[in-house]
Amino acid sequence: MNATTSLSPEHLKTLETQAIAQLNACSNLAELEHAKVELLGRSGSLTLLKRGLKDVPAEDRPSVGASLNALSQAVESVHDEIKARLDADALNAQLREETIDVTLPGRVLPVGKVHPLSQITEDVCRLFEGMGFSVLDDNACPEVETEFFNFEALNFPADHPARDMQDTYYTEVASNVLLRSQTSNAQIRHMSQHKPPIRVIAPGRVYRNEEVSSRKYVLFHQIEGLYVDKNVTFADLKGTLNAFITELFGGNERPTRFRPSYFPFTEPSAEVDVQCLFCQGDGCKVCGHSGWLEILGAGMVHPNVLENCGIDSTVYQGFAFGMGVERLAMLRDAIDDIRIFYTNDQRFLKQFKPKY
Repeated sequence: MNATTSLSPEHLKTLETQAIAQLNACSNLAELEHAKVELLGRSGSLTLLKRGLKDVPAEDRPSVGASLNALSQAVESVHDEIKARLDADALNAQLREETIDVTLPGRVLPVGKVHPLSQITEDVCRLFEGMGFSVLDDNACPEVETEFFNFEALNFPADHPARDMQDTYYTEVASNVLLRSQTSNAQIRHMSQHKPPIRVIAPGRVYRNEEVSSRKYVLFHQIEGLYVDKNVTFADLKGTLNAFITELFGGNERPTRFRPSYFPFTEPSAEVDVQCLFCQGDGCKVCGHSGWLEILGAGMVHPNVLENCGIDSTVYQGFAFGMGVERLAMLRDAIDDIRIFYTNDQRFLKQFKPKY
């Protein structure tokens, strides 16, 4: 049989009938795919016929080629119809096997709570962001720090007696490497790399060698703020902190007082008290019958600190403040023991919901 005879219309019609019968005999998708490869694959019977087109006389090639294409299209069309039917059958079978009883009661999945320390940190950051402050990325301000960023640049010289105010954890990495005792290192690093105006807050973990008690812990969290620009005054500091305290404690104006204090990195310096939330100023055990609770420390940035960071203190002024996150949470939520923040007691944690 020559090529023209093997590709005659009669022979191609017979091949089409046989191919369609082969496809219809498939009872599942795997068999159908196998049959398609045998017919239309790279080495399939219909593909090999097309390769024989070169042996057909030139004058017959257009008509024979059109017939071969029509044959392939017919087989592919039947394949697609059968595949659609088998896909539908497979889906229906799966649905029958995996029936879901929608009348069954749903299962209540427990929803986690944000830790109270994370909540109040987010609240404080949100409030200061509303006043134009940016939040520094704590990953850029290492917890393992050098004495320069933790002390010296903050106006703590090596022999300064103020270093006795903080019990610091030194490491064995080097004699001047320690666990930061304050997040002020973030302010120093930021001022060293940016020029005023600067308006930032820096939340993060700090470490101090404290005797653990209901009020003190070896690890705690701080949020420090810094504002540096021209013509910054103590009145700006008071207005900023009073607005913050008002919003943090429910939006109602709460009396505050600024007591003179001492910090090496600010001058003048102040301790900021808020009227006792528990006795409303009448005196109780929590506030030591004074009617006031200490909430944070603040002051005008010392000129030496600005100069250490390359900022001209004759042109720029600034204020800084720092607060303990645990202390804020204890005051706002009436918690009497700092250690409970680190116990992971679910009975305690489930009581807290976001304030905002």
